[in-house]
Amino acid sequence: MTAPFDLSVTDELLSTTRAVRKRLDLERPVPPEVILDCLRLATQAPTGSNSQGWRFLVVTDPAKRAKLAEFYRSGGEDYLAASADVPRDEQGTRVRSSAEYLVDIIDKVPVLVIPCLLGRITDISQAAGFFGSIHPAIWSFQLALRSRGLGSVWTTFHLAHERETAALLGIPDSVTQAAMLPVAWTKGTDFRPATRRPIEEITYLDSWKHTASS
Repeated sequence: MTAPFDLSVTDELLSTTRAVRKRLDLERPVPPEVILDCLRLATQAPTGSNSQGWRFLVVTDPAKRAKLAEFYRSGGEDYLAASADVPRDEQGTRVRSSAEYLVDIIDKVPVLVIPCLLGRITDISQAAGFFGSIHPAIWSFQLALRSRGLGSVWTTFHLAHERETAALLGIPDSVTQAAMLPVAWTKGTDFRPATRRPIEEITYLDSWKHTASS
């Protein structure tokens, strides 16, 4: 059977689309049409009941980015302080250092994209389906960015000030912010697959913790 795509290309894209923080290029402008091209692809993602209730707020205004950075730092510093004493392996230490770096420079990232969903939920049983209507689109957006030489990272620290963010950007009370994606060209494109546990250890067959080797 012949695969419909070049698997060497698609597999590399899927396995090397990393959470990029320290390698974001803070000096190189990002053309608006590149963001629109990536968002255009993102809206081909599946969405619950084909509702297409997504909206994407692209923030490039320096004053608004600076204010969003204040919200992000406030939420980020609280989270990082609360988790300061959590034991970490080498990879966890690198991730924390990277997160601290982004908190420091978030206002310098040229584009901040806030994916939103029409509506709000109060019943936790609705959460999976509700956010499942935008999470695939966000990931498709990140893959599209990677394929063009740009990077991003899925962040949520600003949501500690969701209402203030909404007021700053004119987001109605009936709309939910799902994340904030700092977007920039990357310094180099030589990203590698991350270290992960063997899939055989975390995939169960027919019942919990029943692996192929059980």
